[in-house]
Amino acid sequence: MPPPADIVKVAIEWPGAFPKLMEIDQKKPLSAIIKEVCEGWSLGNHENFALQIADATNFYITEKNRNDIKNGSILRLTTSPYQTAVQLHERIQSSSMDAKLEALKDLANASRDITFAQEFINLDGISLLTQMVESGTERYQKLQKIMKPCFGDLLSFTLTAFVELMDHGIVSWDTFSVAFIKKIASYVNKSAMDTAVLQRSLAILESMVLNSQDLYHKVAQEITIGQLIPHLQGTDQDIQTYTIAVINALFLKAPEEKRQEMAHILAQKQLRSIILSNVIRSPIPINDEMAHQLYVLQVLTFNLLEDRMMTKMDPQDQAQRDIIFELRRIAFDVECEPNNSGSIEKRKSMYTRDYKKLGFINHVNPAVDFTQIPPGMLALDNMLYFAKHHQDAYIRIVLENSSREDKHECPFGRSSIELTKMLCEILKVGELPSENCHDFHPMFFTHDRSFEEFFCICIQLLNKTWKEMRATSEDFNKVMQVVREQIMRALTLKPNSLDQFKSRLQNLSYTEILKIRQSERMNQEDFQSRPILELREKIQPEIMELIKQQRLNRLCEGTCFRKISSRRRQDKFWYCRLSPNHKVLHYGDLEESPQGEVPHDSLQDKLPVADIKAVITGKDCPHMKEKGALKQNKEVLELAFSVLYESDEYLNFIAPDKHEYCVWTDGLNALLGKEMTSDYTKSDMDTLLSMEMKLRLLDLENIQIPEAPPPIPKEPSNYDFVYDCN
Repeated sequence: MPPPADIVKVAIEWPGAFPKLMEIDQKKPLSAIIKEVCEGWSLGNHENFALQIADATNFYITEKNRNDIKNGSILRLTTSPYQTAVQLHERIQSSSMDAKLEALKDLANASRDITFAQEFINLDGISLLTQMVESGTERYQKLQKIMKPCFGDLLSFTLTAFVELMDHGIVSWDTFSVAFIKKIASYVNKSAMDTAVLQRSLAILESMVLNSQDLYHKVAQEITIGQLIPHLQGTDQDIQTYTIAVINALFLKAPEEKRQEMAHILAQKQLRSIILSNVIRSPIPINDEMAHQLYVLQVLTFNLLEDRMMTKMDPQDQAQRDIIFELRRIAFDVECEPNNSGSIEKRKSMYTRDYKKLGFINHVNPAVDFTQIPPGMLALDNMLYFAKHHQDAYIRIVLENSSREDKHECPFGRSSIELTKMLCEILKVGELPSENCHDFHPMFFTHDRSFEEFFCICIQLLNKTWKEMRATSEDFNKVMQVVREQIMRALTLKPNSLDQFKSRLQNLSYTEILKIRQSERMNQEDFQSRPILELREKIQPEIMELIKQQRLNRLCEGTCFRKISSRRRQDKFWYCRLSPNHKVLHYGDLEESPQGEVPHDSLQDKLPVADIKAVITGKDCPHMKEKGALKQNKEVLELAFSVLYESDEYLNFIAPDKHEYCVWTDGLNALLGKEMTSDYTKSDMDTLLSMEMKLRLLDLENIQIPEAPPPIPKEPSNYDFVYDCN
């Protein structure tokens, strides 16, 4: 007879004694279980003891997490979180360097556990650590020359413990003094600093800036871009990532009036070229976190354009009107005529003629064209940049379109305004960066005026596409749709330079776009007749059942999942698979990643499918709600799912990749009789349905399918034509 569900069989260790095998009743209070364990080893004062998971995490067992104890778990009897906190609080104040170092090392490890962290913080432990950073380490700096490794370790463990404690979100960042900020900043500003100390110092500064506007001002006074730049010129990608994260944080929190000033400083310090040569073109592959930080920097840089994008042109502003005069001068090689040259009416007529050739909507006063926001003055800025920096291309486009008489001229002014608006939409100018996006484009880091150069390439593309389509003014919106598609398809290929982007666009001519559209239409089976739609509807349930069976078969094969603690990856694994009768989930821990399927009998834990209440995904999962390092959560959030069973108990998963995530969430939903909604299911449905439709319609090629079924013919007058083959 199997043991009751509330009874868990575990082994409990105690230093210097043989481990005990014990059955724990999960209905009993934890204090009663600890008392029973202590009495077994004749230990008094059971309230001074606690149970820990005996693995690398050493997390304490509490009433909240006790349901995570599984059959076969190994626990350790140890001092209570309060007692451990008191002991470490005393030990880190030791006068012995070796004792202090060992204590700080233990503190850094223990601080990962929120139960211990709460007790240590209650003892004012954060204040003690900040005091040690501010002044306590000063006396050891004199010994730094002869004890440099020891000093580096001492400071590293101190800062690690501080970061771990603050990660739990128990203490506000606003509580720290200027002296502490100055000390952390000094570690970043030093040219030669221990890597671990530098990494933690950068992480602390980033958190300070992001979590407090007041601390932003204090940090900004202590850290300059020039002091951060050298950290990007090394080869340690983690240090580079944290450095860019600090720059992004300072950029993000800076008041609007200071962002342009900061961008100017970044340009002066050649941040872009340093990132390009030392990060993007480095032989070391860019990891997800670095890709995210580069994406954030890209977004924040483009957001500097928002002010011009949302600024209307003042038709009465002479300085702004002079820009339009400059466009006219460059295009038609004319100088500003003196006031006495000809009549006013003649000059107006000449201006109107030239503004029409330039392609403005309002020929009399083109300034009115720039009152639309977006793109506002940003469009005029782009046009002037194109005219000055790509003068030959600008003159060629204007003149070849102004001399046409066949109504196929491409209006440069109107096109530039609409194109600027489109590029702002594509690059999402003015929007805050997404927390989970890694979509940075290397080509935007290859030029100081990347947006303007991007515009110059695209306006030439627009003119080329206009000619290929033989468009007229009535086709303007159609041309813009084709150009958007060309740009989006080229960007999807992630070109490494603007020249590469330009060559990709050359291959995406209007003819090529038509071919791609035709191919996609064929693949999508774009048949809208009623018989075809009815056939699709009839086939869909069969295809969905096929997908469901495939998902359940994959669950029966099982998957190896990596164990992840609340904030760090651990090199431990567990395996989960569905029984062949689809009634039980078998799961259990593994010592290492398996090479094939793991048999059911080696998986010690079971969860009946009938007990499953719901499948929860993403940020709603309990293991994603824990406060911890957001950087890891960004990587795993989209792969997280949990199974809710019994009374608020969960089996938590982190899928190894997106494919496995879709397979498992689909399979579990299928077991619960719910709809399979993953992207993978939609893709499979489209592919299989398209293939099945093509197979069934093979004999109907080049035959027009009528909207209504043909009429049934009348019966013949006689059946003399029927004969027996035998």
